[in-house]
Amino acid sequence: MHFLNTILDIVFPVYCISCGTPGSDLCEKCLSLCPSAERESQDWIFPLFDYRHPPIKKAVWLIKYNGKKRLINTFGELLYGRIVEELSELRIMENFNEPILIPIPLSKKRYRESGFNQSEILCQKLIEIDQNKYLKLEKNILIKIKETEHQARIGDRRHRLKNLSESFSVKNSEIIKRKNIILIDYVTTTGATLNEAKKILKSFGARKVIAFTIAH
Repeated sequence: MHFLNTILDIVFPVYCISCGTPGSDLCEKCLSLCPSAERESQDWIFPLFDYRHPPIKKAVWLIKYNGKKRLINTFGELLYGRIVEELSELRIMENFNEPILIPIPLSKKRYRESGFNQSEILCQKLIEIDQNKYLKLEKNILIKIKETEHQARIGDRRHRLKNLSESFSVKNSEIIKRKNIILIDYVTTTGATLNEAKKILKSFGARKVIAFTIAH
């Protein structure tokens, strides 16, 4: 596999989307210059980077529309470090043990259109990195039951909330009862999607819900 990747890199060289340096989709230097996201007013959401920064905005676009796996891998490693950092405190302060990792789902129609779920791929990368088995992935618990308009196309927060109302449900709810949940999404804007997902998970018995995203 390593040999194949080497051949592919020669035939189809990879360049940094920010500075053009060969070798990776987003080089370490450019990544180190990306500003951290300001913490959400909702302190249970933990975003990594500021979406307004051009390389992050471009990276998120490539993940969303092209399913750029190398970028997902890069951010997955960073996100895992942030999760471990936050869990070290949450375990002690809030008894946040044995968390279940749940990706924000797509509707069936949206999944057919894109062919992949970015958040699910990100979760799979986190599980791959998680050699200590801190996390358990459950990708068929939270489901999207209602087609909704793209949140990015709705400017008003009240209409965003209405758009998402009752759009999620839970299967196999016994799995999450009295359990700690980590929601994963690749980007958050107003937090409306994460809020709606948290609300339904709590209504089915989840103990505590937090969320991590690449950007805000």
